Amino acid sequence: MCRSETGGFKTGTLDPVESLPFHVEPRNILGDDPQERVSAEAAILNSRVHYYGRLTGSSDRLLSPPNHVIPRPEEIYIYSPLGTAFQVTGSDYASKNPSIITIFAIWNTMMGTSILSIPWGIKQAGFTLGVLILIFTGLLMLYCCYIVLKSPKAIPYVDTSDWEFPDVCRYYFGKFGQWSSLVFSMVSLIGAMVVYWVLMSNFLYNTGQFIYNYVHNVSMSDSEFGTNGSDRVVCPYPNTDPGGNASLSLLLLSGGGNDTADRPFEHYWSKTNTIPLYLIVLLLPLLCFRSASFFARFTFLGTVSVLYLIALVTVKAVRLGFHLEFHWFDSSTFYVPEFRLLFPQLTGVLTLAFFIHNCIITLMKSNKHQENNVRDLSVAYLLVGATYLYVGVLIFAAFPSPPLAKDCIEPNFLDNFPTTDVMVFVARTCLLFQMITVYPLLGYLVRVQMMGQVFGNHYPSFLHVLSLNVLIVGAGVLVARFYPNIGSIIRFSGATCGLALVFVFPALVQLISQRRQGTLRWPSAVFHSLLIGLGVANLLAQFFM
Repeated sequence: MCRSETGGFKTGTLDPVESLPFHVEPRNILGDDPQERVSAEAAILNSRVHYYGRLTGSSDRLLSPPNHVIPRPEEIYIYSPLGTAFQVTGSDYASKNPSIITIFAIWNTMMGTSILSIPWGIKQAGFTLGVLILIFTGLLMLYCCYIVLKSPKAIPYVDTSDWEFPDVCRYYFGKFGQWSSLVFSMVSLIGAMVVYWVLMSNFLYNTGQFIYNYVHNVSMSDSEFGTNGSDRVVCPYPNTDPGGNASLSLLLLSGGGNDTADRPFEHYWSKTNTIPLYLIVLLLPLLCFRSASFFARFTFLGTVSVLYLIALVTVKAVRLGFHLEFHWFDSSTFYVPEFRLLFPQLTGVLTLAFFIHNCIITLMKSNKHQENNVRDLSVAYLLVGATYLYVGVLIFAAFPSPPLAKDCIEPNFLDNFPTTDVMVFVARTCLLFQMITVYPLLGYLVRVQMMGQVFGNHYPSFLHVLSLNVLIVGAGVLVARFYPNIGSIIRFSGATCGLALVFVFPALVQLISQRRQGTLRWPSAVFHSLLIGLGVANLLAQFFM
């Protein structure tokens, strides 16, 4: 039996006089003359629990014991007939994390590939408007994430302790809500895997190029348009059309390198022609692993990579200095306007950059102090927004204009540094190894969600898993070969999954919940309707940029 102790019982001070065990009926104690060792309060609480247990079965939620009757996990003790009591430290409670661990777990989960595209997004929107949009979008995403976090608890008379947001959508919208939330969740995961494939091709190419140039003492400074000095910054496509994605078109026209017949290395080591195919040999077998526990051990590489990126950005900004001029609406040769009509490209990127809505309930379940969930979520979003703002502002401000135009900032800002840069080489290498370990984890999540819903089994057969993985890998190879623009991929996938999982479903869940509780007022109805409109507009605007 167990008890709830309110008299200051401490772990490790198992004194039967100072801390009384839970009430145990005499028939359960060995011996003919049991001694009464319980307080009146403990006996009453035990009687209440027995009373509720006789009223209802475990499946009837209406007559189950209320929360104030059930002891908290940290106040439950195991009674021994020998007269001692031990505090329960079960796996659920023992595995809970303090707030600081929960906050940085959320920060680490959100810190993905989008951080590489934040400077490009700020350039597309304009410096001033980009900073304002980043702050505004972060606040909107935080509020929608808050709705998702509290949505299971707003459902009465149902045990939602193990529910995720798709279960909430199924409760409110039936099978349509469940399947649509699954589809849009797949869009975010597969979109991230495609971006990973493009970036891994990029990083593997530049890493191999660095090693080849170092071994053969090849200098690339004369073949790259950029600044001079020890901290060179390059403009890979100096003839870009301001406001457009001409870097992509130029890349496609170049075909990843022509006239390579007399240069065997360039022929077999091409960023778009060969590298995406080489990755298949390494990553396709890893995707077929039945369990992803081995790769989960390397998730710390994500934190190391992000911290190194922040250090790299800081060092580059200090060495390059700030290069800013404010042209509010008119562009100049080297600078972009502060307000540009291309700002939806940034909102699409930020929708994925701040996206954690499909797993926030799971992350918060491990928080030791559940009453601090909202505070910890807010602090985590503050840290994420500050990190994005720090990287985006410093890279944009430090980009040397003149002699280079701000429009030269690439969707992956590491591409603005030459292959021979040692610090950038280390960053690319760290990110490459991190993505190689994270990519199978993303594939595992896709497999578990899709196979579980369709077949009811996470690993129905090797053929099923192989077929799914071939489709995912094929999508990554095709995009890396023909459309290697991570900025566009991120903004489209972010706006698509954000439409349902960030804006539409959370807003509708909030409206329906308030209406059923009788607390719906017109300001709330207008505000949440505007949220839905913003999600739709964010997606549609991507097709006109």
